[in-house]
Amino acid sequence: MMSVSDPVDRVFEGGCGALVFGLGYVGLALVAAYLRKGLRVYGVDKNLDKIKALHLRSFRFLERNIEEAIYNGLEKGMLKLTTDSLEFSESACVKVITVPVYLDWLTKEIDYSSLVEVGESVGSGLKKKDLVILESSVPPGTTEGVLKPVLERVSGLVAGRDFYLAYSPERIYVGHSLEDIEVNYPKIVSGINEVSAELAAKFYSRISSKGVIRLSSIKAAEFSKLAEGVYRDVNIALSNELAMLSEVLGVNYYEVREAANSQPYCHLHLPGPGVGGPCIPIYPYFIINIATRRGFIPQLLLLARNINEFMPYEIVKRFEKFLRTHGVKVSSSRIGVLGVAFRGDTDDTRLSPTHDIIALLRARGCRNIVAHDPLVIKDEVLDQLGVPLTQDLRVALEDRDAIIVLTKHTEYSKLTTGDIMRLSKNPDILIYDSVNVITNNNNYTRIEKLGITT
Repeated sequence: MMSVSDPVDRVFEGGCGALVFGLGYVGLALVAAYLRKGLRVYGVDKNLDKIKALHLRSFRFLERNIEEAIYNGLEKGMLKLTTDSLEFSESACVKVITVPVYLDWLTKEIDYSSLVEVGESVGSGLKKKDLVILESSVPPGTTEGVLKPVLERVSGLVAGRDFYLAYSPERIYVGHSLEDIEVNYPKIVSGINEVSAELAAKFYSRISSKGVIRLSSIKAAEFSKLAEGVYRDVNIALSNELAMLSEVLGVNYYEVREAANSQPYCHLHLPGPGVGGPCIPIYPYFIINIATRRGFIPQLLLLARNINEFMPYEIVKRFEKFLRTHGVKVSSSRIGVLGVAFRGDTDDTRLSPTHDIIALLRARGCRNIVAHDPLVIKDEVLDQLGVPLTQDLRVALEDRDAIIVLTKHTEYSKLTTGDIMRLSKNPDILIYDSVNVITNNNNYTRIEKLGITT
């Protein structure tokens, strides 16, 4: 049994606060969840512009409930933000790390530098009886093999004896992050020792109404998060293969999928132009990297990655053939691209398939491309490619010869072929929909979709 003075009791009784390192999508969602439970919260991020924007209420949130919790916390003095990792360290007894472990996309080598840097910051202000929780998705062995030595070296304290160390992977989906933390899923927890695991379970059992799943080891908890992501990557690869095969067979993949998924043991995902974002494309390589160093080759993971990474080429090939069928050359076309984010209803463009597809179109000689996304305000890759970005659908469609739809945004689901013809002022505009989001409301014949033969 924990004593009444343990860090979890103290933080919920107001005797100390929770300090969150990293205010990205995950960090801000956790801050909001803690605030909604009445905790005093401190947030640290090295991005001064972000801290200023949050204080000025000019930060752009995607989720209204997170925005409300953050701004209410600032207004009531329950939330304090800083770029200085030590400023509130003395006042916090629960310290949560959300900064990512990166992957060099070219070499596929794992980059722990950000985690090490934050670990040093946490260690500098670490006190006896503090609870440190790592939330980031990491290769198995990271908490014990990378973070723990850094914390101990800098603080001079010993994990499990002087302070508590736990791992609890974030499981959010941007768009309903707060719901995922509070009500949708149980929280997975584990610790460096029995007491650390017990404290992490106690902490999150008061945050998540679904409770916690306590794993026997930190490495198992780390692996469980990656397994979630790898399952999705493999499933999407299968769906992409079946969608392309459906075209060969002359059937509608979406019809096939609906029928197959009526059986409870079948869970076919949706196909698309590729897999992007900071999670699903990365996790397989975390596992591949660790596995191959131990002499195991995860062949299915490698094959799924190959299929999904090749999808932008497949989409451009289909788009080019579609245009050619109607007597139009890609190189001389005015093309509108709908969707820059890596998936629908987010503004995140990291590793977005759209980047690869636009680069491939440019390589084929197309110089007149306009990109549209209702949520993405600026994108460095598009700037490098010399492609303008707009949030005005009319600008993206007007006078275009063809459009290619790459992201399943809710806004696009309201678009019909009639709308596109009207906004483009082109009654013969060619529409290629790689995510099956556009409604054909007028039996339009100059539209093609991935996985559906016309």
